[in-house]
Amino acid sequence: MVRESSNKPACARCGKKSMLTDGETGEMFCGKCGFVVTEKMEDGGPEWRSFSKEGGEDPTRTGPPTSLTMHDRGLSTKISPVNRDSTGKPLSSSMKSTIERLRTWDSRSQSSEPIDRNLRQALSDLSRLKDKLTISASVVEKSAYIYRKALDKSLVRGRSISALLAASLYAACRETGTPRTIKDVADAANLKRKDIARCYRLLHHELELKMPVTDSIQCVARIASSINISEKTKRIAVEVLKKAQQNEESAGKDPMGLAAAALYLACTKNGEDKTQRDIAEAANVTEVTIRNRYKGLKE
Repeated sequence: MVRESSNKPACARCGKKSMLTDGETGEMFCGKCGFVVTEKMEDGGPEWRSFSKEGGEDPTRTGPPTSLTMHDRGLSTKISPVNRDSTGKPLSSSMKSTIERLRTWDSRSQSSEPIDRNLRQALSDLSRLKDKLTISASVVEKSAYIYRKALDKSLVRGRSISALLAASLYAACRETGTPRTIKDVADAANLKRKDIARCYRLLHHELELKMPVTDSIQCVARIASSINISEKTKRIAVEVLKKAQQNEESAGKDPMGLAAAALYLACTKNGEDKTQRDIAEAANVTEVTIRNRYKGLKE
């Protein structure tokens, strides 16, 4: 909304005292010649302002925070959809069509570069994988950061965007300690496991990622919830794994297989009727793996 300035300073170009202020853009300009005096208007009030529903429009004057999960990080601008001029008058029909064409070209120009188109496709797939794998926003943000680093180093050239994105997501899960296996990511992305593993090794080598060792205790809850194991059995399995870590029995072992074997051992101690096959299918490991780890944990 445009309003007259309270102090009405004289225009530096034409000398007239007809200064106007645009409340949306913060510009102060001359109403006679159009000369812009200032482009920003300082507001000493609070950062967040609340209004009643009858007041209309957006109750805040700050936008959403920047995010790596958006191709432009949320910093892009667009032409306002309101078909009104600076004084609030509606535009003519010919000017409306001109502004509509400008909006179209403005939208197209934001994705004219190959990197922008690549990021649009990759981050769109990332949003889909987030819902399928039910992971937190921090993991998604980390995945976008890793993928952007790979894009800066031209690692995407000649490779599948979806495979490299899935590898970035798996690397983010490993780095944040989120219990998601590479098979889970492959099933959600509808890709082959070896393709994701190949891209993950590339990211690990080229970006010099330092991955922490996955804690097998974190995998217990995931396996137990999928086959409805009681809470008491889960606590016994956690105690078994803690003793195994103290005795360095878990070194070099697959965390998921170790957690599955601990759960099977806890089921036998607690008298819960769960077979090796049930636990193996829930943990995505073989029954042979459970039997081998079971022998070591039982000792």
